[in-house]
Amino acid sequence: MKTLSFLCLLIFTFILRAQDAKTISNNALDAIKVNEFEMNSTLKILDNKGNERIRKLTTANKNFEGINKTLIKFTYPADVSGTSILIYNYNDKPADMWIYLPSMRKTRRISGSEKSANFMGSEFKNSDMAIPNLNDFDYKLIKTELFNDKQCYVVESTPKSPKLEEEYGFSKQISFIDKNTYLTYKTEYYDKSGKLDRTQTISDYRKQTNGKYFAFRMEMKNEKNNRKSILIIENFVGSCSLKEIDFSQSNLEK
Repeated sequence: MKTLSFLCLLIFTFILRAQDAKTISNNALDAIKVNEFEMNSTLKILDNKGNERIRKLTTANKNFEGINKTLIKFTYPADVSGTSILIYNYNDKPADMWIYLPSMRKTRRISGSEKSANFMGSEFKNSDMAIPNLNDFDYKLIKTELFNDKQCYVVESTPKSPKLEEEYGFSKQISFIDKNTYLTYKTEYYDKSGKLDRTQTISDYRKQTNGKYFAFRMEMKNEKNNRKSILIIENFVGSCSLKEIDFSQSNLEK
């Protein structure tokens, strides 16, 4: 009987920790939930020698009948200008993504395997541009740790299936989430063999009028080749003037 009680306690503790980890992750997503915005950004792509390429883009985001839609358009340099990416984020399934390439004058769907490809030659992946679906992962609260003078929850998230692992482009991620604000300041991404692949650091969070936060600087480092990409947000507006038709596949080609 004592053995059975002990096993029940272990199972209950495991379930509680998993629930706590998912709750923490949900709170982290909610802390940055800005329902609509427009902004300009600069994407800096650095190789392992420090050589830099610059790309500029605009982003618009808005909710329509429970679907969060994001429109990304590149404006500089000339070889990528006009390239557009459309993302539909859902509450109950992985995001849909499309890309328009001016050179082909054609819009095509980004397949599941392509979601884990590099985002326009950077160290970010296409899937990093979408909102993750919390139900796609299993969660584990590993520990608490001090990071940049902030006491953080350290949460491990693991894709629930090989298909999701392929789409997201990692076998697990470990996030450092501030215990007070639930803001995520660092995320580590691991490859299929369990080795550290990329590290993202997020900074310059600014509180918006709806009480949520938005990060104005994100840096992704490739731990295998020392390449680095930095996304800097500029001219952020916490509203969106675009209509639903502007977030359509047909509109990408205009």
